[in-house]
Amino acid sequence: MADYITAAGLQALRDEHQALWLRRREVVKALSAAAAEGDRSENAEYIYRKKELREIDRRLRYLGRRLDELKVPQALPQDTSRVYFGAWVTLEDQAGDCRTLRIVGSDETDPKQGWISLRAPMAKALLGKRLDDEISVALPAGREQYVIVEIDYRV
Repeated sequence: MADYITAAGLQALRDEHQALWLRRREVVKALSAAAAEGDRSENAEYIYRKKELREIDRRLRYLGRRLDELKVPQALPQDTSRVYFGAWVTLEDQAGDCRTLRIVGSDETDPKQGWISLRAPMAKALLGKRLDDEISVALPAGREQYVIVEIDYRV
């Protein structure tokens, strides 16, 4: 399965990558200043900046690899009456409560916004389904039944 991401999600990762490069410059300057103060083994500022630089470099390496692997779908699916990547899906549970989810890439999931990964069990159960289809999903709280009441591909 390809690693998809929305255009906004890709831009957010690129922005983070750029911000980390700028932050790295600041940390390197602070690290150099701390190193010039003398004994590095007892210099808390030097130790802290060294650790911060390692964390920034680790994230930069990860983002560098990830940005090369990700793909943004260039168009809406031909059949927008079915659930595919990028869809906003409103589900109704057995109690009549509704919730809206968006199927996004694994790098941009956000439970607070209702954004779920394409690889999540809920998303897998939804993919390819149509309006009024019923789905059954095994969740940590137990198996849940839902009906799809709306599918939207807003930007």
